[in-house]
Amino acid sequence: MWRRGLEKSDGRSGGAFALPGFLSGLSGRILTLTIAVIMCAELVFFVPSLAQMRLRWLDDRLNTAAAAATVIDGLQPQTLPRALQDETLMATGTKAIVLRKDDTTQLLAITDMPPEISATYDLATVGPVAAVLDAFDELLFGGNRAIRVLGPIGDSSDTIELVISDNELRHALLIYARNIFLLSILLSTVTALLIFLRLNFLMVRPLRRQIASMQAFSDKPEAVESVFEPGRSTDELGVAGRHLAAMQSELQKTLRQQKRLAELGLAVSKINHDMRNILASAQLMSDRIADTEDPVVRRIAPKLLRAIDRAAAYSRSVLSYGQVAEAEPRRAMIDLAVLVNDVHDYLELSAEVPIEWINKVPEGLKVDADAEQLFRVVFNLCRNAVQALTQQATERRDSLCCLIVSAQRHGSVVSISIDDTGPGMPRKARENLFAAFRGAVRSGGTGLGLAIARELVLAHGGTIALVEKPGQGTLFRIEIPDRPVALEAWRSETEAGG
Repeated sequence: MWRRGLEKSDGRSGGAFALPGFLSGLSGRILTLTIAVIMCAELVFFVPSLAQMRLRWLDDRLNTAAAAATVIDGLQPQTLPRALQDETLMATGTKAIVLRKDDTTQLLAITDMPPEISATYDLATVGPVAAVLDAFDELLFGGNRAIRVLGPIGDSSDTIELVISDNELRHALLIYARNIFLLSILLSTVTALLIFLRLNFLMVRPLRRQIASMQAFSDKPEAVESVFEPGRSTDELGVAGRHLAAMQSELQKTLRQQKRLAELGLAVSKINHDMRNILASAQLMSDRIADTEDPVVRRIAPKLLRAIDRAAAYSRSVLSYGQVAEAEPRRAMIDLAVLVNDVHDYLELSAEVPIEWINKVPEGLKVDADAEQLFRVVFNLCRNAVQALTQQATERRDSLCCLIVSAQRHGSVVSISIDDTGPGMPRKARENLFAAFRGAVRSGGTGLGLAIARELVLAHGGTIALVEKPGQGTLFRIEIPDRPVALEAWRSETEAGG
């Protein structure tokens, strides 16, 4: 499943469009994208530069023609020979030169005048947008056209006018566009390679390490060496690497716990198979003991029978706990004080360790609960308290060892408190409270007692919590609400009672 997820996430399958070979990877896409971006940037600079190049070309022709016009104008009133006119026009690349001076127009030279002028351009009034449009018009549609170009002569008010063919202009624009294109390709490729190498070092290589770690972890999640080793980078990839390593480590712990639970379930199933046979034999022998006339035996026998019955019930419910959850509570109104006294009888209170037991549950207080499941909850919490008090008394003989169980009803909710004066809950146990195999209070414990207690209380729709107390010790509070009464059932009982 993990491998399929990785194959879907690398972007090389399942799409309608896939790049071939090297370009399909992240490195190739970065290189392609970088080249495309740089080419777009070059295009932005190419457009105005092409228009500027056209204007310079035309301006050069006007300056050359203006110099020739100044010489010709100085020879007036003489007329240039035809041969000299042709040479002048050939030198300027024009078909006609017209000088506008002092509101007069003078045709200085002319040869092969075209029958039609395709366009007229005044360099003194051209704007930037018009210059760009004229440049692309010449580049795409020019050639074999006659155009007229006007422009001022220096800083004077005189104007020079040319009639020229646009063949040379278009040829010059094509050469310029080709050179710019080749130069842009070269610059974009070199720049893209430099950027690519840097991005490959900063991004692609760390990503490949993380992907390789994911693939290795999916193949062998239990192997310690498959956990990603993050670097010291503080950027987003470094943070992602550290989170990946933490997630893999936590997942390894979970897998080990699951494996341990599976092994434990198998072991418990084997033990449970033989335990049921032993308990069946113990029940038969306890029935015989109950028939004896000894008063001490007759007093102890009922408790022994209840203990064996509970052990048999626990043995039967082991597999149901391993499958999904505890059985649904069989709720009834039970006397809580009697239940707490039964818990006291089953606790291992040693005479060598003076633990004061106080049952402050009011007589006659009823709680709507499953008697066996509530017994297990209270017993587990009291047993943990007794173990903590015993350890404290062993370490400090003068310590106060007291265990108090109290309860009270608030409307439809019964609140049960189990308070001891032990050493208190360790910090690690508080952090993993009610977590099996992690919330153990004492060394060597499993934490299953608190986990089972929480599950049983939640099955009753109640809550269990560790309560902060000002003094020394641990205080757990259990709150169990009564079942809601169906309206029809209440009416039936009311009518029967009336």
